[in-house]
Amino acid sequence: MTIHGDHPFLPPESDRSPVRRLRGRLPSPVGLWTTASGGKRAGLTVSSMLVADGEPGSVIGLIDPDSDLWETLRQARTAVVALLGEPHRRLADAFGYVAPAPGGPFRMIDWTDTAWGPAPVGVSTWAGCTLASTDPPQVGWALQVQLDIAHVELSPDEIPPLVHRRGRYVSITG
Repeated sequence: MTIHGDHPFLPPESDRSPVRRLRGRLPSPVGLWTTASGGKRAGLTVSSMLVADGEPGSVIGLIDPDSDLWETLRQARTAVVALLGEPHRRLADAFGYVAPAPGGPFRMIDWTDTAWGPAPVGVSTWAGCTLASTDPPQVGWALQVQLDIAHVELSPDEIPPLVHRRGRYVSITG
């Protein structure tokens, strides 16, 4: 067995999409979207997302249509969107399905059950949201999912946010 320093599934740079490479150069927040329905929990690390102010405010993200998150979110119609920080790198990788999580990623930390779904304990910022439409438009490889923000939790002890850029996590400090 050989252990490589590079990502084992990363195609050569010449074979990568220029659009994806452009997107990769934009710093993106690392969010964790979670939901629950009928006793089943689902979650996904989402970095292709934005927050829009308004009445109501919205979180818009690109979600894999084949993901467990989308299947469960369509049933639940509610979700928690948590912003991850430096201490949550392993959690982000586990919910992004790029790192092992024996027993599943929900066993890695403690969770608080909310009206919108499971919220990770120790995360300083999260929003409880409702699904705007069960039939979102397809954008490229993903669904453009819009969540309406119903509740926001902002801790006074903010953890430095985790950002995804060019396939790596970076922390932003004051």
